[in-house]
Amino acid sequence: MEVNILNQKGEQTGKKVQLNDAIFGIEPNDHAIYLDVKQFMANNRQGTHKSKQRSEIAGSTRKLGRQKGGGGARPGDIKSPVRVGGGRIFGPVPRDYSFKLNKKVKQLARRSALSYKAQEGKLIVLDNLTIEAPKTKEFLTIANNLKIADQKPLFILPSQNKAVFLSARNVQSVKILTVSELNTYVIMNSKVVVLLEEALPILESTFNA
Repeated sequence: MEVNILNQKGEQTGKKVQLNDAIFGIEPNDHAIYLDVKQFMANNRQGTHKSKQRSEIAGSTRKLGRQKGGGGARPGDIKSPVRVGGGRIFGPVPRDYSFKLNKKVKQLARRSALSYKAQEGKLIVLDNLTIEAPKTKEFLTIANNLKIADQKPLFILPSQNKAVFLSARNVQSVKILTVSELNTYVIMNSKVVVLLEEALPILESTFNA
């Protein structure tokens, strides 16, 4: 797939780049995307939820009524889950929600997500992203030039750029990530992906492994 390279003003530079079909031109695998997004969200869960069980409730253990003759179930102590103020039956306890996912499945999921963006025409290749000092106004000007300010853009950089990150930090729904930080969830959650030309070879070597 061949796409035009734009500059920060949103103009075509006259250059084109050939995107790697092994990354941007595959048949997307929806199940792989589902598994990778599920793992990402599961790994982000704290799992610190907790309710008190019967043994953890403060209260007397004396038997509240006679064993037989009451006309109902045998009464237990005041901490019984069937009584008001008693413990909770099968309540949540702290647990780890994370699970393992094979590297090849994760790679397939990310290639599938990028292929979706390329097929939908939601992939922009930018020749450079230069901001001398952190200025939100300057970043917004670039986003407006590219006509993506209101489209939840994801900017993929070849390496960390503090000025760009600080400039975009206060802009709602904008994500700034390097190739090494990229994941399926953030690609699918964005409406348009802006990829720096310098990041392409790094992305190809990383996602073709």
